Amino acid sequence: MEWLVHTENQIPAETSTAERDRIRVAERARAMELRAQGVLKRLWRTPGRHGTVGLYECRDATHLHDTLASLPMFPWLEVTVEALATHPQEMVTGDGRTTTGQTCGTDGTVHDNVTEDPTPDLAGGRSEGHDEQPV
Repeated sequence: MEWLVHTENQIPAETSTAERDRIRVAERARAMELRAQGVLKRLWRTPGRHGTVGLYECRDATHLHDTLASLPMFPWLEVTVEALATHPQEMVTGDGRTTTGQTCGTDGTVHDNVTEDPTPDLAGGRSEGHDEQPV
């Protein structure tokens, strides 16, 4: 399961430069371990802030919590987590079929045993590439 994790560094201002540097080195080393394990998929900085946004892949919420708690910076992090679910359009292959072989309409709706685009336009013909609902 994938998780979008927003963190904001709340390390106390009185923390010495040497201690900050030690924590940063340890944090980077742990992040590299998580990348090697396939747990930390992507990491972005939050411009103008002391925060990051990370894409994690963990088997469940407990695994994610344990992963985040293993970060050296964890005691000083404000963390917000969003669980992610696969959108139906992400399951569509280039030939208009889902990864399970079902036909998918232009609106992302899965249709069983349909051989052509099942979405009619208002005149009763076929849709010309516009979705009925916003994505």
